[in-house]
Amino acid sequence: MKSMLVVITFQAVVGLACAQTIPSVDVQIKTAVLAAAEESREKAMVYGYSPKGEFIVVRKGENEFVCLADDPTLPGLNVSCYHKSLEPFMARGRQLKKEGKSSDDIFTIREQEVKSGKLQMNTQPATLVVYSASKENYNPETGDVKDGYSRSVIYIPYATAESTGLPAKPTTAGMPWIMNPGTHRAHIMIDPPKKN
Repeated sequence: MKSMLVVITFQAVVGLACAQTIPSVDVQIKTAVLAAAEESREKAMVYGYSPKGEFIVVRKGENEFVCLADDPTLPGLNVSCYHKSLEPFMARGRQLKKEGKSSDDIFTIREQEVKSGKLQMNTQPATLVVYSASKENYNPETGDVKDGYSRSVIYIPYATAESTGLPAKPTTAGMPWIMNPGTHRAHIMIDPPKKN
């Protein structure tokens, strides 16, 4: 009985500690939309975290963007926004990750599902932007960020270096290149040089 009480108390303390690390919904929204263009931020849909750490919709959207709040269990800030046509692809990736699948498994499963028609992929180029900052430059209590960094991705399923004229690997800092060419996950990478 005593050991059971210790376990319950420990779980309660851990649960309380986890709850305290989840930023407020306002902070989650404030930081998540930093990955969207300024004119699209106010009406973007936002996924975030409940006080219990559950991944939920924290704001319904009214435009073409879906934004993901920062994962509070990881250091620093890492948020993203993408075109809503990518939502089936992204949602499936989150589901497979939750099931414990590796990155390679997720790639293979989604590739098979897109080819079979089970998983819908965007039919037009679609953008994803990632905005990040180090833990020293991010305050999760206020949502204040300094020296953030944005990189962009444009998903073009099954595009190749030949069909786009882009190199299949980075050549010059900041210049676009194509990653995963010829697959469902083919996308143009645009990584601006980082400030020193």
